[in-house]
Amino acid sequence: MPATLDEAVAALTAVPAAVPVAGGTDLMAAVNSGRLRPAALVGLARISEIRGWEYQDGHALLGAGLTLARMGRPDFAALIPALAAAARAAGPPQIRNVGTLGGNIVSAAPTGDTLPVLAALEAAVLVAGPGEGGVVRREIPVGHLLSGREMLRPGEIVGYVRVPLLHAPQTFLKATGRTGPGRALASASVVLDPARRGVRCAVGAVAPMPLRPLEAERWVASLIDWDGDRGLAPEALHAFGEYVAMACIPDPSPPEDGGETPVLPAAALHLRRTVAALARRGLGRALA
Repeated sequence: MPATLDEAVAALTAVPAAVPVAGGTDLMAAVNSGRLRPAALVGLARISEIRGWEYQDGHALLGAGLTLARMGRPDFAALIPALAAAARAAGPPQIRNVGTLGGNIVSAAPTGDTLPVLAALEAAVLVAGPGEGGVVRREIPVGHLLSGREMLRPGEIVGYVRVPLLHAPQTFLKATGRTGPGRALASASVVLDPARRGVRCAVGAVAPMPLRPLEAERWVASLIDWDGDRGLAPEALHAFGEYVAMACIPDPSPPEDGGETPVLPAAALHLRRTVAALARRGLGRALA
């Protein structure tokens, strides 16, 4: 089992069909269901360098091997509150104790709780992979990786996640189909960026990747008194929620033949109302 990122890259290069595994919460579920039959596994559990974090040029450099349970603790929550909240909501203790930040990103499940937070924070992943003369590193915006604009190359491993430290309010909320930690029906992260007088919002679980309602972000940021108390009237918060929900779950397009415009099914309308409530509450708490 490799003890460094370089050794892990070498192992993957030697066996191109091998699959890296850290916590294995998603990978082993796929194996057990028969959806995946890896030729070999490269364990990452012994790579201590990716199981902590450090500060670097106004960013937090988070190891991809950080467990969700570790990110939920108070010291981490003081650093990146929304990411800690997402980690605590990610499932029962047996999942959080082994599931990792890097695994959440690479699995890219639509319901991954950390993903909308990382999208709203505009984080980036640092990957290690084979190159001329040895192991090389490169950086990929999380949004590019989740949307498929950039992909991991053969032999590459996510080593770290670079997250800007905004030192400003940020929230994460999710709706589930049952009481307690569970798979998200919808989730939302709202982040304030006072230095740029901006609001960032990302909605998870309603699409294959987190959605950023950019027009809604710009609109609500223009209403905030950044030099004052930053409060918004309830009507503005309500309008923001509706704006976000309509952007993420739009009305069907009218047919080209001029026929009757279809309507959203009841389940989609309920999901839209849920997204609106999450976005409204998330922004309200961030501004409180």
